[in-house]
Order: sequence, then C-alpha cells, then structure tokens
Amino acid sequence: MTVTHLLPKSAPFAADDIAALNAVVARSTKEQRTWLAGFFAGLEAAHGPAVAAPAVRPRVPLTILYGSESGNSESLALKARKAAQKQGFDAKVFDMADVTMAALVKAQNVIIYVATWGEGEPPQRAIDFYKGLMADDAPRLDRLHFAVLSLGDMAYAQFCAVGKAIDARLEALGAKRTADRIDLDLDFAKAANAWTETTLKAFEPATPASTVVHVDFTPSGTVFDDEPIFTAENPLVAEISALINLNGTGSTRETWHVELSSSETGFAYQPGDAIGVLPQNDPQLAAELLDAAGLGGDASLIKKLIDARDITTLTRPAVAAFAKLTGRADVAALAEGEAFTEYAADRQLLDLFADHKEKLTADQLFGLLRPLPGRLYSVASSPKAHEGEAHLLIGAVRWASHGHARKGVTSTYFADRRKVGDTARIYVKPNRHFRLPEDSSRPIIMIGAGTGIAPYRGFMEERSEAGAAGKSWLFFGERNFTYDFLYQLEWQDLLASKALTQVDLAFSRDQPEKIYVQHRLWEQRDQLSGWIADGAHIYVCGDEKGMAKDVDATLVKILGDGETGDAKLTELRKAGRYQRDVY
Repeated sequence: MTVTHLLPKSAPFAADDIAALNAVVARSTKEQRTWLAGFFAGLEAAHGPAVAAPAVRPRVPLTILYGSESGNSESLALKARKAAQKQGFDAKVFDMADVTMAALVKAQNVIIYVATWGEGEPPQRAIDFYKGLMADDAPRLDRLHFAVLSLGDMAYAQFCAVGKAIDARLEALGAKRTADRIDLDLDFAKAANAWTETTLKAFEPATPASTVVHVDFTPSGTVFDDEPIFTAENPLVAEISALINLNGTGSTRETWHVELSSSETGFAYQPGDAIGVLPQNDPQLAAELLDAAGLGGDASLIKKLIDARDITTLTRPAVAAFAKLTGRADVAALAEGEAFTEYAADRQLLDLFADHKEKLTADQLFGLLRPLPGRLYSVASSPKAHEGEAHLLIGAVRWASHGHARKGVTSTYFADRRKVGDTARIYVKPNRHFRLPEDSSRPIIMIGAGTGIAPYRGFMEERSEAGAAGKSWLFFGERNFTYDFLYQLEWQDLLASKALTQVDLAFSRDQPEKIYVQHRLWEQRDQLSGWIADGAHIYVCGDEKGMAKDVDATLVKILGDGETGDAKLTELRKAGRYQRDVY
C-alpha cells in the first residue's frame, strides 16, 4: 500500500532529514510503522522528562444495609449502590444478616433500607442485627454517619416501627444523622428514589479523603445485580392461558391455578421468586364507594378508581385526613389510639364514607386514596419446564362483615373478572433468599400449607428438569384430602418417578382432632434430624402469623432444648439452610 500522508515541509527537521524520512516512510509496511510507533513511545518513556502522576483522591466509603422480607428493601439498596458508585462512592451492599455490631463500630457512612414486618417486627433475616442494636450492651457508634429509609404498610398499626426504632437507636448510640428518616407506604418507588438521590448528596462531604477507612462486614457477603427488566413501574402484559379452580366440589376453599404466558424477551425468573400482579378493582365496589362519597354515576371516575386507587384499605391517615377535610370531630376521634383499631377491624373505606355521609369532590376523594399497589404471589413453576410461562396459585378471598360482602382485590380479579385469553399486568420480584441449594445433591425439606405449596411445585419441576440427585421431602397441610390436595396427581407422579422421596400430609378436618403440618414434623422428628445432619435445606411457605410461627417453634424443639434449639435454627438460617417465604 502506498503511504501518501508524509512529513510536511514545516516538520521540525532539516530539509535533507525530511526527504530521508519521507523516503523510508513511503516504502514502509503497516507492520513496520506500528513497530516504529512503539519504538518512539518507549524511547520517550525512557529518556523523556519525568511527569508526576495526578493525585488520586480516595473514594468515600459508603455501606448500604438492607433488612427485607419481600425484597423491596433489597431492591432499593441495590439501586442505591449503583447510583452511589456513579457518584464516586466506594459503595457496598450487605444484608443485615451478614452484619455484626463489631463491624458497625468501624463503619463511617451507612444508609439503611429496612421494612417492618407483621405487627411491628423486623424481617426474619434482620432479627439478629436488630436485637444486637437494641441490646443494653450495644457499642457506641460515635464515628458513624447514617440515614434510614423505612418501608411499611399504613394498614398496620405499627407502621414503619422497625425503621423508626433503628433510626432512634443509632442516634442514642452517638451516631450522626446525615439525612432525615423517611417512612413510606406501599407506593414507595418515586419517593424512595428521590430520597436516595438527596441523601447521597448529603453524604458526599461527610468523610474527608485523608480519613477514609474501608470496612468489609463479611468477606462472603454476596451482592446481586440481576435486577429484572419487568417491574411494578415497567410491567409486562401477559396472556392468561389457563385458569383452573383446583378444589373439588364441596370444598370450603377456592384455589385458582393461573398460567400467564409471554414471548417478550427479558421475561425471566427463578423458582422461589414472586410474580407481582397489578390488578383492577371490582367495578361494583368502585361504584358503591362513589355513591357513598356523593359522586355516583360518573363512568370516568369509576374507571379511574378501578385502575389506579386502593379503594378497600382503611388506614389511620385516611381517617384523619377525612376528618380534617370535613371538620367532623366524631371522625377525628376515630383516628385516635385504640378507637381506630376498634373501628377499623374488618371494615373498609366504604364503611367510613357510608357511616359518615359527606359530599366530596372528585379531587377530595382521590386525595384520600393511596395508589393501588401490586400483589405478590410465589411462582408455582420452573421456566425450564414451562418456557415463556409463569404459573401462580391464588386462593380466592371472600367474606362478610358489618353487613357487606367483601372480596380480595387480586384474587377475585382472577376468579371473577378474568378469563382465558384476557391479559394481566405482571412483574418479577426476585426472592434471592428462597432458592434451591446450588448443590443439587443436597436434600431439601419443603413445608407449606394451602397456597404455600406453590413454590415447591416450581422447585420440583426445576430439580426434575435438571436431573437432580438430591432427596426431597414435602410436608403439606390443608383442610380435606378429598377436596383440597392441591396438585395431587403431580405429587403422586413425582413420588412414582422417585423425584420426590417422601410426602407427609396434614388434613386438619378429616378427623375430630385438628392435625397441622407442625404435628407431622414432630412425628417425624428423628428422621428429620437425620436429614438435617446430612445437610438438608429447609423451606417454609405460608401464613406467617399461624403456620410459620408454629413450624418455627416445632423445629426449635426438634433441634434441641430451649436456647440450644433456637441457636441451631439461627445457625441454619445464617448458613442459608433455613429459608422462609411467608405472608
């Protein structure tokens, strides 16, 4: 190839040198020119003047802790880490389960995302951290700068109680609050993102570069970056390809197997994850609510209520806001202390407006209502067995109270108002602490009642597709064998194929005395102890207030007496061998 771009006459060489160089360069090959470039670069490095490298300012360390039950706090923590790293922080994320008080003493800058669970309790994996922080002998934290974001549900009396307690305790131990705590309801996404942005800015000057200290809480702490593409803010529109009531005629239950399908790229989940559903409200309830508020007959308002607002949940802030709006002292009294707890028991927003008639404007009404949140359901399938599909198991909720027939929002959305061929808006909520063991030869013990059997169907499909060698044991409880043995034929096929090793069933109403899964666990305590000694992973899915607490207590008894059993169960939890998906 001919080289045409030669040295110009203005080059800093004598005329004879320019001619000589041009003669050489003109007949050089690409390889020769590349070699010359490297040669001159090396020559300059060896003989050129020494140039001081610019000083690198150490990045300010930032520790982000989360305490999460359903995954919301964890997702916020992961998003905060990404934002912090873009702003130059040395940011690391840790589950509270991996944090000790000794490590917290050494930390400098900490942002905490924590949820309140049940009746004012910390998430399960955050229990030890919470106890250590609240203990009388908790260490001083005078060098710590912190901020707390608290998640909760205003439908519960102890709204954001855990976040409030952690925030106050850190201050009491000498830590400095860098940003004010924020307490968020179920519609937390936008407010959480804004708070994170302003809080990161507040932390930027908190630690001079010369005093930077790096702290690792646990070398084995795992950080996940596999955030799903489809979220509550960016849902997937999936087709309902199957809708089947699994309970037999005569059952007191109504449990729907729902199959959702999509060919969209990026629709991915793992067994153990949850699928979120963005439902629609019952049109009849929306119309009744508008009537009670003096706004009946407006079709556009009904549609807006159906799609966008929570029209069932009665919260203390809603009662207080309604009282302030109307100037009614009797309503204001209902928002106070135990009066609210008494009035709100098994009542909904419709009752508030019907019992205290006032004509509202549309803006006033919508100002009282919070956004309609999504509902999470444990996925009941494996993507290896059902490509492009996610299966759910949904118990229809129906009851009557205070003269009104009540319906669960999402459960009857599927049971009453959806049919095969319709669509639903869904998203993926990863549940990284409810996963099959990486070693598929490990035994698994699956404990669940009612719809709590859902994730185990996904587990077994996944293990069957992968040809896993590990033993598996299912404990399942429901009311009646004849009507309520969910996925009965599938479990029998798994037993016949040896994919499922053992099943123990507890049908509470098939005999005079009530028998529940915890009773079956105790009956099998010796064999269970053997499986646990062999490295089994234990899973619990179902109602947190009843079944899950009873199972916890039974496992403690099986593992040892008193504090010994409790300590052993804690060890299993910390090792990732005791995992719960409770609601």
